Amino acid sequence: MSTATLSREQIARRAAKELRDGFVVNLGIGMPTMVANYIPDGMDVWLQSENGLLGIGPFPTEQAVDPDLINAGKQTVTARTGASFFSSADSFGMIRGGHIDMCILGAMQVSQSGDIANWMIPGKMVKGMGGAMDLVAGVRKIVVMMDHNAKDGTPKLVKNCSLPLTGVACVNLLLTDIAVLEMDPIARKFVLRQTAKGITAADVVARTEAEIIVPSDVTELEG
Repeated sequence: MSTATLSREQIARRAAKELRDGFVVNLGIGMPTMVANYIPDGMDVWLQSENGLLGIGPFPTEQAVDPDLINAGKQTVTARTGASFFSSADSFGMIRGGHIDMCILGAMQVSQSGDIANWMIPGKMVKGMGGAMDLVAGVRKIVVMMDHNAKDGTPKLVKNCSLPLTGVACVNLLLTDIAVLEMDPIARKFVLRQTAKGITAADVVARTEAEIIVPSDVTELEG
């Protein structure tokens, strides 16, 4: 079994390929924030943050850091030309009102039917769910970026999530360090679309607890 994996940057670059001109997109805390650095040249994408910013730009250089300009994960960001600032209440109104085209989130587990668990681990103190529950319920397309397996090797794409759920049957596309899987809305299972270089479909199946569909036209992910 191959152990080749995609880097976080490669996963973010692949996620950026899902963006479309004119999209309003929310990037979750962690790895998803890296997608801001890979928006295709010439594409007009508006990145939204739950704390009240529409028009997030790439991460700032050390010289351009503004400590007052942060995203929902408290990372310093830049604001593109035309960006707007508003209250958190207005931000959640955008999310709950269905005005966000796509959300890219991290996850600790995803089930074979598209459930997502990404907000807490039992026994560990957390401040709250944050905006995750609103995002998976109110956004049109949910993309998840995560490692395919936990540090101990256990699968994170499972038959049923054992961690508390954030949302049910909501994940449309799953990007991991070894594969790209797309939800089939009829079969309600993920379809393997691409694998990392050096990773076979059999490798993906062996490292996955969930039942997935493996078509004959799986391609190798470039880059």
